[in-house]
Amino acid sequence: MMRFPDPLRAFAISAMLILAAGASPALAQGRAAAVGVETVETRSIAETIPLFAKVVTSREGTIASRIAGTIDRVLVLEGVLVAQGEVLAELDTELLSILNRQAEARRAEASAGVATAEARTERALNALNRIEGLRDTTSFSTSRFDEAQGNYFEAQGQLAEAEARVQSAEAALAETRYQLERARITAPFTGIVLDVHTNPGEFISSGAPVVSLLDISALEVEASVPARYISVLKTGLAVKGTTETGEELDMTVRVLLPVEDPSTRTRPVRFTSPRLLEMPGTAIGQSLTVSIPISKPRDVLSVPKDALVQARGGWTVFVSEDGKAQPRMVQIGVALGDRFEVLDGLAEGDVVVTRGNERLRPGQDIAPAGGADQG
Repeated sequence: MMRFPDPLRAFAISAMLILAAGASPALAQGRAAAVGVETVETRSIAETIPLFAKVVTSREGTIASRIAGTIDRVLVLEGVLVAQGEVLAELDTELLSILNRQAEARRAEASAGVATAEARTERALNALNRIEGLRDTTSFSTSRFDEAQGNYFEAQGQLAEAEARVQSAEAALAETRYQLERARITAPFTGIVLDVHTNPGEFISSGAPVVSLLDISALEVEASVPARYISVLKTGLAVKGTTETGEELDMTVRVLLPVEDPSTRTRPVRFTSPRLLEMPGTAIGQSLTVSIPISKPRDVLSVPKDALVQARGGWTVFVSEDGKAQPRMVQIGVALGDRFEVLDGLAEGDVVVTRGNERLRPGQDIAPAGGADQG
C-alpha cells in the first residue's frame, strides 16, 4: 500500500473522496444507453385468440397388394424414405410367369384359328359367287346355290367364333400380365415407411396391407376453431403460429372443413406453412399454438408489446424525444398479435423504446442499438 508523508496525507484523502463522489455520475451521464426502438403506427389488424393445434398430414395410408400371392422379398424397413414408384415388396412370380406363357400360346392358337376361318370363308364366298354367275344359264342349280350359300354362312359363323376366341385369349393374357406387373408393389407417393406389415414367405390375399407410408411433403397444421369464429376465416388468410420451443411460423388457411363437433361446437381448419418441412424434428401430432382472428380487421393505433412497462396505476412506455427517454402513461386496448391497441397516450409517429427500456431512467440519454454503448 502506498504511504504519503504526513503533510500530504490529508490532501490525498480529500482528493480521493472528491473523485469518488463526482467522477462516476459524470461518466454515467456522458454515455447514452443503447436501446431498440419502433414507431407507433396505424395498422389494419384483427383481435386474435390462441388455439391449440397439431401437425397432421393430408396424405397417409397403408399400401396394399392388388393380387394374392406369396411374398418373395420385402425391400424396405421402418423409417426409410422411399421415392414415388420405388419397389416396396415383390411377390413370387414363378407360377404367374407360367400362366402368362400359357396365355400367350392360347392367343397364338386363336389367331391361327382366325386365319384358317378367314381362308375357309373366302373359299365359300368364291364358290357362292361362281354359282351365282350361272343363274341365267341352263347350268344353274338351285340346290347347288343353296348348298354354297349355306357353306358361306357356316364359314362366317366359324370366323366369328375364331375372332371371339382371340378376344378371350387376349383378355386372359392381359390378366396374367396385370398380375405380373402388380407382383411388384411400389410406392404411390414419396414418403417415410411407418410400418411393414408382412414378411418373406407369407401368403397374402388381394387387398392385404404391405406397408404404411407417410407423405412428409404434405404436412399441415389442424386446429379446432369455435364455430362462432368461422365466419372471420377464409381460404388464403395469413395467421401466426408458435411451436412449443418458441419458433414462429407464418401460416395460411388452406381449407375450412365442413364438419362440426356437436359436443364442442368446433370445426377443423387446416393451415399450411413452408417452414414445417424446414424445421428439424417435425412430427405428426406435434403441438402448436395458432393465433386465430375473431373479428374483422380494423385500423387501430398500435404499439409493440415489448414497449410496455408495468407501472403504478397502469402501463408506461419510454418515448424517444431529442435523444432522451421520456416516460409516458398509456391506455391500451385489446391484444393484437405482438402488439396492443393504443387508446390514449401516444400518437402516430411516436418513437418508443422496445429493448433496454426496463433499465431506463426518465430523461436518460439513449441511442439506437448499434450506436452508443448502453450506460
